[in-house]
Amino acid sequence: MDTSTVVPITAHVPPLMAREESSAEREIASLRARVRELSAELIHAQEAACQRVARELHDSVGAELTATRFALAGIETWLPADAPPQCVAALKVAGRSLDTVCEAAHQAVAELHAPALDAGIVNALSQWAGDFAVRTQLRTSFVCAADVRLTRLPADAALAIFRVAQEALNNIAKHARASAADVRIEASRRHLTLVVSDDGVGLAPRARTRQGHFGLAGMRARCAAFDGSVQISTRRSERATQARGTTVRARFAWNAMLADAACIERRAAGAAALSS
Repeated sequence: MDTSTVVPITAHVPPLMAREESSAEREIASLRARVRELSAELIHAQEAACQRVARELHDSVGAELTATRFALAGIETWLPADAPPQCVAALKVAGRSLDTVCEAAHQAVAELHAPALDAGIVNALSQWAGDFAVRTQLRTSFVCAADVRLTRLPADAALAIFRVAQEALNNIAKHARASAADVRIEASRRHLTLVVSDDGVGLAPRARTRQGHFGLAGMRARCAAFDGSVQISTRRSERATQARGTTVRARFAWNAMLADAACIERRAAGAAALSS
């Protein structure tokens, strides 16, 4: 009779290996935190630079453009009745050019200033997409997932999402030769994903990975500050190699974006408890 006992085999992790894995996890977490910190510093520096440029454009450049407009109006007033028609034509050309420069400066100041996010990121993006459509004459749509977490985003997270969408749409207007642009916000359990797509000529592979491209670097930094990433892809037709548009997918982690909001809520709750 066989009286042997079957001993179940259980997985056993040596203590040294467990300590090494725990140390590696802590190191990875520390590195991720450092990436978020550096990305946040870069974003704050970019926003500060934007505000300085906006003030300079509004105060100095704006004042010079206004003075030039008055000077041209004075020349037109003082121009004798028998002045050559070439002079009148030249003044009209100068006036049209000045109007174009003033409009460009006004638009630049509007884009550089931080948007009003008091009504939330959804309202800000919807308004920006509408203004973009009017300005560029591109068919533009905006679709947003229904997620209550969008209403709890702190200002820095909402601004990061807005700036990425703004940069992506501006790239479409400048480079895509597109007829339509679509903006979409998707929400999953862990991530918010901003998707901006067009039907234009596409982005060259070298441009998608070029580190010196300030706009793309800024988008990547804004996503990295919230444990996210940016993916850029170009669609191509089945029968040919020509591009059929570009899609930017910017992903942000909910827990990183809402961390500040949670801290604020806890501080508010603590203050209320102390006062009661």
